[in-house]
Amino acid sequence: MKFRHARHTDRLQALIDFYTQIIDLEILGDFQDHDGYDGVFLGVPGAGWHLEFTTSDEASNHHPDPDDLLVFYPESKAVYDAIVSRINQQDIPLIIPRNTYWQINGISISDPDGFGVVVSDRFAKESN
Repeated sequence: MKFRHARHTDRLQALIDFYTQIIDLEILGDFQDHDGYDGVFLGVPGAGWHLEFTTSDEASNHHPDPDDLLVFYPESKAVYDAIVSRINQQDIPLIIPRNTYWQINGISISDPDGFGVVVSDRFAKESN
C-alpha cells in the first residue's frame, strides 16, 4: 500500500518552499489546472508516500489543532542536525506540542498553514 496525505491550501508556494527547503523533501511531480486545481507532490523518491498540496479558486478552510501533526523521522543524526540548523537559520519559532511525547522526542514547528510538524530526534538519540 502506498500513502498520500492531501491538503488544500491558499499558500501553495510557501508550503513548497517550507517542505523542500526546511524539511528537505523533493518535488516528485506537479499539475496545473486539473479541473480547476493546481498541485504538487512532495516526498522522498521511492519512499511509497508523499504529501499533496493543492490550490484552487476556492479558499481553504483549515482548523488545525495541536494534535494535527506531520511527524518526520530523519534517518541519521546528521540529517536531523541539518534540519534543525535550517529551522534555526530561518528563525522558525518552535511550538510546544500538546502531546508530551513529542515535547521530549523531537523538535516541533508549524508549517505555513499552521499545522504542526515534528522532526523526531529518535535517530539522533540512538547514535549518541
